[in-house]
Amino acid sequence: MNSACLFSGGKDSALALHRAIEQGIKIDLLLTMKSKNQFSYMFHYPNIETTRLQAEALGIKQVFVETKGIKEEELADLERALLENNVKVLVTGAVASTYQKDRIEAIGKKLGIDVISPLWHIEPVKELKELTENFEVIITQVSAEGLDETFLGKRIDSEMIERLKAVSKKHGINMLFEGGEAETFVLDAPLFKKRIVIDQAKMVREGQIGRYLINRAHPEEKNRDR
Repeated sequence: MNSACLFSGGKDSALALHRAIEQGIKIDLLLTMKSKNQFSYMFHYPNIETTRLQAEALGIKQVFVETKGIKEEELADLERALLENNVKVLVTGAVASTYQKDRIEAIGKKLGIDVISPLWHIEPVKELKELTENFEVIITQVSAEGLDETFLGKRIDSEMIERLKAVSKKHGINMLFEGGEAETFVLDAPLFKKRIVIDQAKMVREGQIGRYLINRAHPEEKNRDR
């Protein structure tokens, strides 16, 4: 029997993992869905391979599950992975999307899995401030009006929170990007034994989507004085 975290490498799954472990849940497995479809409704796309460094930093076993990322059909791939890995408790980073949460919970009910979403309906600024204080998170994809290339590769800090507030007020985006407005990648977290340093990355534009793609990165000892 395994307790798993549905882990994308982004801010929400990393913070949900942190909260779950704080609550006494022992996580045996990071379940990372690797979608061939960059427009998956359920799963992150950019920099998925680099999550291997995060798993190493966490010291938690990681399992990659390939999916074509076809709407609704990708849920069968998640269900199969849960069965194959004997998962009985699943932690998710769901924040506000009922589309994702309802579907994962339906699978959980079918398989007898307890689905835990520690961040559900968290106040956006509250989460962002917690990330600013305890995590190192960068923005790796933008795909909404008001979010341009100047956001890519930038850390979520107090200045970024103010920028996101302004964009949200003007364009109505979800500040936690639960509507797919952007995606993130965690470079450091309280549970990481080492932080991740990016050696090489590039920005690419595909239609209305801008991405910050990590080509090469490495783990580095953390400065305990930070």
